[in-house]
Amino acid sequence: MPSKNTICLWYEGGALEAAGFYAATFPDSAVGAVHQAPGDYPDGQQGDVLMVEFTVIGIPCVGLNGGPHFTHNESFSFQVATDDQAETDRLWSAIVGNGGQENACGWCKDKWGISWQITPRALLAAVTGSDRAAAKRAFDAMMTMTKIDIAAIEAARRGHSQP
Repeated sequence: MPSKNTICLWYEGGALEAAGFYAATFPDSAVGAVHQAPGDYPDGQQGDVLMVEFTVIGIPCVGLNGGPHFTHNESFSFQVATDDQAETDRLWSAIVGNGGQENACGWCKDKWGISWQITPRALLAAVTGSDRAAAKRAFDAMMTMTKIDIAAIEAARRGHSQP
């Protein structure tokens, strides 16, 4: 592990599959070294895939196949800034369409339980802008969405109910 700080994600047993999915889905992502267990352990045997080194959009991670003892929740998520609706749709559809599930306000969860925020840059600009009334309209529009609709956010920001 060349990085001094690496995110360790616990998987019931799908770390290699998850790493492969992330590498195929997100830019600047790759699967690195795959480490087999040197001996038997409570949820596996010698030779099973124990750890997988990978990067997700340039962030170094390690997946640990530790068994069913811990589950993921929304207190940790990857927030992915998207540049347009096509990228937002592609990433959202990849995660949800691969056994994941939709959640509110641009959040979704992959089939391994990892939470993702697929967040258009336009949304961030809209809700953090200096025009607080426009920011509130954009925020209120976002609160009604699952996947973010940039046209609807921009319309709300301008004070229109329709894109």
